[in-house]
Amino acid sequence: MLFLRRQLLRTLSFAFGSSFILSRNQLGIAAQTTTQPKVSPPLAGAAVRNGIAGGTEMEKVTGIGGFFFRAKDPKALGLWYQQHLGVSVIPTSYEESPWQQEAGPTAFAPFPETSKYFGDAQKVWMLNFRVRDLDKMAAQLQAAGIEIKIYPPDPTGRFARVHDPEGNPIELWQPTKPAAPH
Repeated sequence: MLFLRRQLLRTLSFAFGSSFILSRNQLGIAAQTTTQPKVSPPLAGAAVRNGIAGGTEMEKVTGIGGFFFRAKDPKALGLWYQQHLGVSVIPTSYEESPWQQEAGPTAFAPFPETSKYFGDAQKVWMLNFRVRDLDKMAAQLQAAGIEIKIYPPDPTGRFARVHDPEGNPIELWQPTKPAAPH
């Protein structure tokens, strides 16, 4: 579990534009400077991580444009996500608005096939939604009879786990607010 958290922290450090430096009991954030030192050419694979492909700036995606998956009952499951998490499904007309996300960090992390992190070994994906107020979201879900497990906070924020009606794991994440600059 510690390894998975560190892997997540490393992923988030790229999203936040800073480096997370872990010591035994604390977390320090070292902001990256805008000017990078001149170094020798990166090793294979490092060029893509650094946003450089073939010596030119690499074009990158700007965010997740959709999440598509199979469901036993797509209409009922879509309605569940809308009623309990506020996630609207694809509009059925041009007059309707699609779900709008707030800008923020997004973790993108493939896990080993043998990972126990998702719970059920048959589940191959897990959503992680950012939330503003985990306590308020938890109370809302519990009031609707939805079981939720809240985990102890870690340096990246607070996490909770729920499952949709088809048993798919959903992680809720209230990020730690960055400290104000001094």
